[in-house]
Amino acid sequence: MAPADGLAESELEGLRRTFVSLCSLASPTRHERACADWIVRTLTGFGLSVEEDDAGAAFGGDTGNLLARIPGASGDSLLLCGHMDTVPLAAPVRPILRGGFWQNENDGILGADNKVAVAAMIEIARRLAAAAEPPVVGVELLFTPSEEDGLLGACEFDPQRLRSDYGYVFDHATPMGEIVTAAPSYMRIDAEITGRAAHAGVAPERGVSAILAAVRGVAAMPNGRLDPGTTANVGVIEGGSAANVVPERCRLQAEVRSLDPERFGAVVTAATDALQQAADGGGCDLKLELQQMFTAYRVDAGEPLLRTAKRALRAIGCDVSEITSGGGSDAAELRRRGFPCTNLANGTERAHQLDERVSDRALADNLRLMLALIDQAGAGETDHDGTDQADASADHAG
Repeated sequence: MAPADGLAESELEGLRRTFVSLCSLASPTRHERACADWIVRTLTGFGLSVEEDDAGAAFGGDTGNLLARIPGASGDSLLLCGHMDTVPLAAPVRPILRGGFWQNENDGILGADNKVAVAAMIEIARRLAAAAEPPVVGVELLFTPSEEDGLLGACEFDPQRLRSDYGYVFDHATPMGEIVTAAPSYMRIDAEITGRAAHAGVAPERGVSAILAAVRGVAAMPNGRLDPGTTANVGVIEGGSAANVVPERCRLQAEVRSLDPERFGAVVTAATDALQQAADGGGCDLKLELQQMFTAYRVDAGEPLLRTAKRALRAIGCDVSEITSGGGSDAAELRRRGFPCTNLANGTERAHQLDERVSDRALADNLRLMLALIDQAGAGETDHDGTDQADASADHAG
């Protein structure tokens, strides 16, 4: 295999074409079919077989998880993972390269989250499938659906299908070189408060305001950054029907995130208690639905996947940084179910915003990094230049 930074111009152009093709395919959460079909056609065109499970049926989606394998000479393998879905589109995607950055020519997201990773994975398959000799370690490619709405595809994937010792998800919108070594648990809170409707001008005393109870509950709930590893937020409040009607119903959505399991439970309890007390005090009924979307994880300093990632990042010239993330990724679900992996930065910027973008350099660096990870995994745990021993002094924790 050529060195990780030795990409021919033809490979870079192929990567760009693949990225443009993928971004141009609309694939909002639960509607990834067109993107999945494109991936399957492309990979089977390389001579690979692609397995699809029935994950979509479990959450009302149209697509399952896609898994493809490229055998290695040693029998060992490495997992690379990216998700096919995007947040909802505000406009059709027309990718353009302007000033060194890929962006949507229209006023809407680009979809680099997470198609920058998917494109690099496709080009990994293209290179390895065409190589005269197999890589030392094999590669498993996992493309998940519906990550953006709670890791839904990963939650339905069976990690027992994997043959790899460990793997990497490429789904953190920060500069290349960052390794997510800690990520939080996340609780979604859906609440519906029910009061009693009445004419606001004729007989307001007969009504019971669900909105007033909700406002009092929200005011008492934990909110914002509560400590370095814990946040809480109320993101949606909806209710009422007209200005002259005492509102009978009010619905709200909130969340709690924390790296600390005990703190997580305490804040969730405080949030739900505040809502219950406000509903009771206002003479309203409260219906609560709690859904834990993902579970906190920490990567141990001695895990082989961390050492491999550091060596690979140095091999492509990146400064290495271990960071704590407040977001979720498929890595959290795979780790929860016993498969060692972590999340790596993919260089995208302004994720989920209408001005989302990614540099052409970062796009190429995702491919370079994947190639370097395969090389370093094939080299094993021995690092003859002593890099691993220097990790404590060479890297900094975020």
